[in-house]
Amino acid sequence: MRRNFVKRKLKEGKTSVGTWIEIGHPDIPDILGNLGFDWFVFDTEHGPHSIETVQHLIQAIGWSPTLPLVRVAWNDMVLIKRALDVGACGVIIPWVNTRKEAENAVKYCHYPQSGGLRGCGPRKSSNYGFDREYFEVVDEELLIGIQIETETALNNLEDIFSVEGIDVAYVGPADLSMSLGIFGQFNHPRFTKALETVVEEAKAAGIAPGIHCSAENINQYIEKGFRFNSLSSDDDLLIRGAVNAIKGIKGWKPLDSTPAAYLFK
Repeated sequence: MRRNFVKRKLKEGKTSVGTWIEIGHPDIPDILGNLGFDWFVFDTEHGPHSIETVQHLIQAIGWSPTLPLVRVAWNDMVLIKRALDVGACGVIIPWVNTRKEAENAVKYCHYPQSGGLRGCGPRKSSNYGFDREYFEVVDEELLIGIQIETETALNNLEDIFSVEGIDVAYVGPADLSMSLGIFGQFNHPRFTKALETVVEEAKAAGIAPGIHCSAENINQYIEKGFRFNSLSSDDDLLIRGAVNAIKGIKGWKPLDSTPAAYLFK
């Protein structure tokens, strides 16, 4: 099994940066795998990927040092073990709101030898059985991230973070701001206070705080103490690259009827 340098980096208090993969074609991670990201998260919650697609995407970066992670669709034992069996080096688990849900998340990731509930049937993750040391190291090498994205989770942070085995507490800004009744108001005092609380509580528990970032705010969030940070997503990077290129064209402008016309005014 690949050694999880991201997990070690976070334990050392360093910053780790990756991006979200929403487009289900292997060329996307294959191309981006050249750029030096620490990790990719293949999204099966809001992204359209099936487990077969996830395996193909992971296989596409088998040559790259970038680690494959999967955001599962839910805190579900079957979904988690399938993501791990096809080769994910860790999972991001959405909507963890209580200590019990956090305990379940860890148990679903670990085998019974480490007090977990994961069924034994690894495929790609153990190189189809050719990795003879897989079961000796897997429970130590997996990165387990839980998402903090509701007011309920904020109220239960101390209990949630007391669960052993959690490596990352990852904030979903859109969902958290919506839960707080201030959707999209990322400079609102209630939202900034919530982020400060997550960072403080996570650090106290030895957990790396993380957050979904844009190119405009990633440095700001790193300065606030977030250490597991996504630089947007593949589709957003594609759009940004195209928009910047189009803006550089002299003597031509996009059609006024295009949905993105507002970007060029």
